[in-house]
Amino acid sequence: MEKCAPLLVLWDIDHTLIDAGTVGRRAYAAAFQRATGQPLTRAWQFDGRTEVAAATEVLRAHDLDPGDGLLAGFLELLVAELHDRAADLADEGRVLPGAVAALTALGALPGVRQSVLTGNLRTLAVLKLTAFGLTDHLDLRLGAYGEDAYERADLPGHAFDRAERVLGRRFLGSETVIIGDTLRDVATARAAGARCVAVATGLVPAAELAAAGADVVLPDLADTAAVLRAVTVG
Repeated sequence: MEKCAPLLVLWDIDHTLIDAGTVGRRAYAAAFQRATGQPLTRAWQFDGRTEVAAATEVLRAHDLDPGDGLLAGFLELLVAELHDRAADLADEGRVLPGAVAALTALGALPGVRQSVLTGNLRTLAVLKLTAFGLTDHLDLRLGAYGEDAYERADLPGHAFDRAERVLGRRFLGSETVIIGDTLRDVATARAAGARCVAVATGLVPAAELAAAGADVVLPDLADTAAVLRAVTVG
C-alpha cells in the first residue's frame, strides 16, 4: 500500500465516527425553549451545516431574529443542555463499526495527522469524542469547528491555519483528506482541493455521494484495509 506523507486527515463526527442517537435533538429542543420561551415546532436539518448555521436557520424558521444576543444565548444553552446529558449520550449513542480500527490504523502511518472538520462547536465535539473514547486518536488542537464559519466550505482554511500554528507546517488541499457522510462534506473537500472519502452511514445514499464528486464512497468503516486504501492511495 502506498503511504502518503505528509497527510492531514480531517474527520466528520456525527454519522461518520459516531451515532449520538436522539440526545442531541432533545438537547436542542430544550435549549430552544429556554432561549426563546417557546417550543421548537419547526423541523430543522443539520445535514452537514455548521452549528452556527443550523441554529441561525432554526431561529429564523420560527420568525425570530438571531441578532441581539439570541443566537449566542441559544448556543450557550445548547452546550449546557448537552453537557447535562453527557451520560445519556454515552448510554444511548455508539461508535460506528470500524471507526476505532480505522483511526488506529491511520494514526500508525508515518506522516499522518488526524483531526476533525465538524459542524459541532468545539466544546461539543470534545464532549462527543470524549464520551466515546475517541480523543486519543485525534489531535483536536488542529481541525475546524462549528463556530469557525457559517458555511462548512469555509472550514478547511481554519484547519490549515491551526495546523500551521501548532505544527509549524501549512498543509495544502492536495495533502488533505476529508472523510464524511453528507453532500456538504463532499462539497467542502472539492472547494478545498482535498481528497474526499465519503461513507454512506448517514442519510445520503452512496450513489448520491458519488454523483456529488466523492473520490471514494465506502458503505461504512468496517473494512479497515479499504479505509486505508481510500485515504492513502490518490
